Amino acid sequence: MKFWLLVACFVALPAMAEVFTYVDAQGNRVYTDQPASGKAKRVPIATSNRMPANPTATAPFIAAQKNEEPALFRYDMLRVLVPEPDATIRSSAGELIVSVTSEPGLQRGHRYRLLLDGQPTAEPGPSPVFALSNIDRGSHNLSVEILDEQGRIVERTANQPFHMLRISLAQKRQVKPCTLTDYGQRPECPLKDKPEEKNPFLRFF
Repeated sequence: MKFWLLVACFVALPAMAEVFTYVDAQGNRVYTDQPASGKAKRVPIATSNRMPANPTATAPFIAAQKNEEPALFRYDMLRVLVPEPDATIRSSAGELIVSVTSEPGLQRGHRYRLLLDGQPTAEPGPSPVFALSNIDRGSHNLSVEILDEQGRIVERTANQPFHMLRISLAQKRQVKPCTLTDYGQRPECPLKDKPEEKNPFLRFF
């Protein structure tokens, strides 16, 4: 029992203390930090690997620091100005000019990206005006995104519907029939469809 008590004392000694051991007159092994006897021998002590009382306590904090990213800038407002929601666009070529706005204005390094029916219409850029052409007739949806320097979506609008009404050339001719001077001048009046002019002298025969 005395032996294990001495061992416990040895374990509790500071890491830098020196430990000695010897056998007393009763034959017991003694451990002490004092070289009380000429027969006492120094006991080598391994280097201590000191750890915090709770080594996992600081791990979540360190991980949070590594994973923490700058917060994304937030815009108060982003919307499509032109066309208005549910607008009907009449264009024989399916052309459309789209204008967007944000509040505050576009931040440095940020870019607008316009989507038609969920698909980008062009590469993102700083211009708030987009020119589209050859849009199929029918109903479509527009939305706009703002991307940051890393290509992350900062803001995005909801889908805004519009309707493209492409008037055919035949319909245009019905609304305004072609005259002889219109052929070759109006798209719906090509030269190939121009009727042959009658020779005025043939009227007398």
